[in-house]
Parts: sequence; structure tokens; C-alpha cells
Amino acid sequence: MSPISQFILKIHGRCDLSCDHCYMYEHADQSWRTKARTMAPHTLATAARRIAEHAARWQLPGVRVVLHGGEPLLVGVAGLRSALTELTTAIAPVTRLQLLMQSNGVLLTEEFCDLLAEFGVRLGISLDGDRRSNDLHRRFANGNSSHAEAVRALELLRRPGYRHVYAGILCTVDIRNDPIAVYEALLEHRPPRIDFLLPHATWDAPPLRPAGEATAYAIWLGRIHTRWLADGQPVRVRMFDSLHSGAVGGPTGSEQIGLGAADLVVVETDGSWEQADSLKTAFDGAPETGMSVFAHAVDEVAALPEITRRQLGLAGLSEECRSCPVVGQCGGGMFAHRYSTARGFDNPSVYCADLKELIVVVNDSVQVAAVATEQPAATALTDLIDQVGSGAGDERAVTYLADSQVAISRALVVAIADQLRGHPYAAEGWELLGDVDRRSPAATAAVLAHPFVRVWAVGILRGSARDGDAGHGYLCAVAAAAAIRARMSAEVPVPVVGGRLHLPGLGTVVLPAGAAVDVADVVSTAEGFTVRHGGTVVRVDHGGESGDPRWLPVRTLVAPGIEVLLEDADPHRDCHKWQPRQRLDVAEAAAWQRSFAEAWEIIEAEAAYQLPGLRAGLRAMVPLEAGPAGELRASTSRHAFGSVGAERAAPDALAVMIVHEFQHGKLGVLLDLCDLFDTASPVKLQVGWRPDPRPIEGVLQGTYAHLAVTRLWRVRAARSGPGREQAAAAFRQYDGWTRAAVDALRSSGALTPVGERFVDHLAEALAAPSS
Repeated sequence: MSPISQFILKIHGRCDLSCDHCYMYEHADQSWRTKARTMAPHTLATAARRIAEHAARWQLPGVRVVLHGGEPLLVGVAGLRSALTELTTAIAPVTRLQLLMQSNGVLLTEEFCDLLAEFGVRLGISLDGDRRSNDLHRRFANGNSSHAEAVRALELLRRPGYRHVYAGILCTVDIRNDPIAVYEALLEHRPPRIDFLLPHATWDAPPLRPAGEATAYAIWLGRIHTRWLADGQPVRVRMFDSLHSGAVGGPTGSEQIGLGAADLVVVETDGSWEQADSLKTAFDGAPETGMSVFAHAVDEVAALPEITRRQLGLAGLSEECRSCPVVGQCGGGMFAHRYSTARGFDNPSVYCADLKELIVVVNDSVQVAAVATEQPAATALTDLIDQVGSGAGDERAVTYLADSQVAISRALVVAIADQLRGHPYAAEGWELLGDVDRRSPAATAAVLAHPFVRVWAVGILRGSARDGDAGHGYLCAVAAAAAIRARMSAEVPVPVVGGRLHLPGLGTVVLPAGAAVDVADVVSTAEGFTVRHGGTVVRVDHGGESGDPRWLPVRTLVAPGIEVLLEDADPHRDCHKWQPRQRLDVAEAAAWQRSFAEAWEIIEAEAAYQLPGLRAGLRAMVPLEAGPAGELRASTSRHAFGSVGAERAAPDALAVMIVHEFQHGKLGVLLDLCDLFDTASPVKLQVGWRPDPRPIEGVLQGTYAHLAVTRLWRVRAARSGPGREQAAAAFRQYDGWTRAAVDALRSSGALTPVGERFVDHLAEALAAPSS
């Protein structure tokens, strides 16, 4: 038995519309006729207590409660306030409570919106497109259109004060409607997400199909998918997002699609525990469990075979489904859609042919986009938001982030070149760098990808660079490093500061003490390079080897599938507010290698989903000076993507620091590429990990970093043995901090649409498995 984390409460059992495609009133199950019209206060209080008890027993980090019907707004403002107060009072002290509501929007008013905003409820509106499309089904009992009322509700939700309440639009597919007209009509309402729902049907009561069109629903959805891609994916579409994620092996997060467990139960108006109410389309009594909140705990419901069979993944599917090549994405389709009188639910979905065809179309589009652009599949902004927001970002997404940093560093260096007129020697570096870039652009890109080149460039352009005139001259060191990587014949003067000449990504030459700022000549050849400074000559081959002790190569840390620099000498290494270590001795460097390798093993075991991104983006580890006793230090500079500064610590702690700090780096790059929040917003939010209110960017950074740490502690807490209680406590703390911060961000009013999309993904990732 697994715990239940999602609960649908039918707070009102009737509706003010008479939609002829409604599974609640128009399909096989007609039990609504015998149930209470509204959920009585004592019924709701009992249900809330049952949910709280279950959450406490299983130490659930959060539960989701969806207020549903019928039409939930029929309970009125006072009734809704009473229900929300009861739920919050009973559940919130035990676990994080996420409240949602699905409505037709007819009765929505400012007073309702204020109440939803007060309790942090997210509201979805049901709308099937433009007026003509919507009127096909969603009408009042007298036949009048409900379209104007739904549009008015959506206009309310788009107001700045209510935007954070707006969860999205649910649209039931009807293939008689023009798919593009439906799509365009939904986009007009600027929803944060669209859910396309296949009309509920079974093998006994199959969906509408024009003669000869075996995949009419795939064709209809495929046309929208093509247009959605062409538009740059301007809105999250749950079905398409799920299929795209499944195409690259990710989670689908949808009941309609995928193999994820469905941990959901319903509380009817009379207090009956029921299965998912989509089952009402199968047969009369299909959702019933024979249990109620008054006599049965959630654990008793969760143990029912009817509930557990929906959590078996592949093992719970029919033989046809288990042998299908796209079952990992399809997951057999929605459970209710598999029903037939002859075989029960041991069938593929009645939409099987449509799902197969749609999956082929989606997968082909993902592959074609990658080939056509010769870019990672995640280069579209929304793809990037989705990938990074999922909690990590795959290899393609993080590669794209890394490549974008090269482009930014290149632009910064070009800006510096405009300042070089009259500089005694830096102009020579600019000329050489241009020559290398023309002849070997990969060599230039490799140097510009070094994390601290951008740190240097930002310092120059801000006028805060160290070492005065030598700051601009460091461009010569960048050019020399590029020429050496390209194995080009070249000679360039390079600044020597404090008796050291540093070549980014390669190493440092220690020269005799002279002037505070001096210059040496670096000569690159096909065999290696030479540094000449007065009577001193230091020769190094292309393997970084030299018999001269004055040459200090950058050392590396190695683990399976990755090699990063142990950066303890770069003069521009930025560790935020912490002091970096100076050159480590041989024993210290060896200790770092052991710690890194063991930390990497821990990441492989506890946060494997982070590995592709780390391999694609982690470039350097910067050793930090130890903090006071008991305080472990780690940091990441906003302008040094790919670097992680950390104090050498026990491998399990170092693993946490690497994952935590790399999250900061990825989000920093994403913020370079798009605005996730209104940069002029004065809003500050209180967070659990800091005593002082934080600006929106700080909250985003902390939330994203803590998301990864939360998932890591969750894995550790699930294991038996020493340290489990400590891990469980750490998990609860980080999970609570992160979930509260997500809620605060959603309610801030400061997020842009893509920022809302990103934060929605963070919320989903918190509930996802940690593998």
C-alpha cells in the first residue's frame, strides 16, 4: 500500500450548467441522484481530519485538495470560506496544503476571487474554445450559452491582483470543432496552462468517430501541436508537455498519459470515499468503495485492490499494452477509458490508435527540431523553462545554457575591445584573439567557456577590475590561452601580477618578484608554449607537462563521466563572499580528488537525475577556506557559470553542496536569457531559510537550490540505518521551506508568464520521484 496525496472533495453535488458531455450527470453512473446536494459542515470536518491523520501517519510533505462538484461555487462565498477555513485549520499544521478548484466560472465574482487569493487557492476554468465550440456542449439547462460568463470569469482572473489564482483552462476535445479556432480562442485568455481532455468514453460507449477516421483525435490534437510548436510553445499544454517529457525518458505527470501512479481518492457530498470520478463513465457504481469518512481511515481506502491496481505501472496494464513500444509514454491511457463489459479494465484505451499516432507525431517533431537546427532540443524558451524548471535540466538543456554563456562572454570581450585604444599592449591580445577565432573558433569557445573569463570581463566593464592597467591586459592571457589550445604559432605580451602569469584554464607561471605589475611574452607553437620574462624561460608542452617547477598546471578532479578543474590559482575566481584557498599542496589536492570521487558516487546514488546536467555544465571546483567550526561554506558566483566553490567536507556533505550550488548557476544563466519576474518589482518575501525578507530573485535562487536538496534528503530519509532520523528531519525542513517559498512566489504578483510556468514546474518537481 502507498499513501494518498491527492483528494477531491465534492463540496456541491449539483451544477448550474447542463453540459451534455459531463461524466458526472450524463454517463453510466447516476449515483448523484441519491447523494446530498451539498457537503455538510460535519462531513467536511471529518474528511479534513481523515486527511490530516493520513498525512501525519505517513509524514507526507504535502497534500493536494481539489474542491470540485458539480459546481463548487454554488456553495456561496460564506460556504466556501467555511470549507477553506476547516481544511486549513485541520491540515495545514500537519503538512503543506495545496488547494485547487475547478469551476465553470459562471458564478465567479471579485468576492470569490478575494477569498481564493486569501487562502492561496488556484482556480481552473472549463472552456471548450470560442463561443461556437463552447456552445456545442456547455450550455444552461434552458439551452442558453454560458460562453460570456466563462469569458468574464477569465477576465477577472487575468487581473494583476488575481493572476496568481489563475491555474489554467480545461478544454474537452470535440473533433467537430476547428482545432485551430479552439486553440486561438483559448490563447486569447492568456492561461498559464491548457489541459486538453479527451471526452470520456469506453469500449462499450466509444467516442464519436467519423467513418473511416480511426485516429481523428490524434489528427485534431496533432494540428494544435504543430501550431503550438510554430508559435514557440507560448503556453504550457499539459498533454503535449507530458508527451515531450516522455519522449526523452522523463516523467509525464498526467493521468491521461504515462505510467505514473494515480494516488487520488474522492470524497462525495455524503462523505463516501470513491475512486476517481472519471470512472462514472464506465458503469453505474464504478467509483464506489463501500467506505465513508465516518467509518474508514484513508489507509483503509488506499489498501483497496481497486486503488492499488492503479499504482502498479506497467504491471497493471493489459497484455497488449505491456508489449507496445510506446507504452512508456502512453501508459495505457486513462484508466476509465479502458473499460469493456467483456474484460473489465484489462484493455488498452479506447483511444489507443489515437494515442499511438499522436506519440509518433510528437516524437518526430522533437527529433526533427533537433536535427533541423543543429541545436539541443531544448533551445526553445518554453522547452528550456520546462527542462530547467523540472528540477535539473537534461544534457541538451544544460549544454544550451553553457553555450549561451560562451556567447555572453564573447559579447563582453567585444565590449572591452572598444576600450583598448591607446592601451600599451592589450590591443595586441584583441588582434590575436580575432585571428584565433577565425582559424580555430572551437579553441576560442573553450577559453571563453572558462567560468572566470566572464567574471574578469564584468569587472572590467563595471570599472571594478583589480590590478589597474593589467586588468585590460588580461585579454592577452585569454588570447594566449586560445592560441595555445589551437596550437597556433603566435607571440603576445601577457601581464604578470604579483610575480604570477596566469593562463585561464591552463595554469600559472611563477616568475621572479619584480614590479607589482609586469609583462612577460608568451610564445605559442605547434609543440607547446614558452613564457619569457627577462632571463627566465619556462617551457610547457601541450599536455601541460614541464620539468620546470615554476609551471603550476591547473589540476583536475575526475569521476565517472566527468573531469573538472581544481581551480586554486585563477586570479579572477569569484566565490561570492567566501575566501578561496591558495594553491593546494600535493596531499591536499589528492584529498580533494578522493572527496570529489566519493561525492560523485553519492550523487549517482541519491540524485542521478542531476548527472546529465552536471556532466554538461560543471567546469571547475574552487576550494574555499574553512568556516568557523560546524559551518560548511559553499558558493557560486552569478557570473561564473560552471564553477562551484566549496570547502572540502565529508563526501555526503560535499555532494549536497555541489548539487545545491550548481542549481544557482543554472538559474543564473536562465535569468540571463529571460525575465522570470518583473525586475522593477519592489516585492520582498519572507522565506524560511533567512530571517530577512528577500527580493524575488533571491527567493527564486534559494527555492531552486533547495528543491534539489529537498529531493536528495528525501532519498536519504527513505533509507534505513544510521542517520535516517537526521535525514528525515532535514528533508522536512527543506521541503517545508521550499513549498512555502513556491506558494509565496505564486502569490507575489511579480512573476512573468514564463516565471509562473517555471514556478509551476518547481511545484511539480517537489512531488516527483527523486530518481
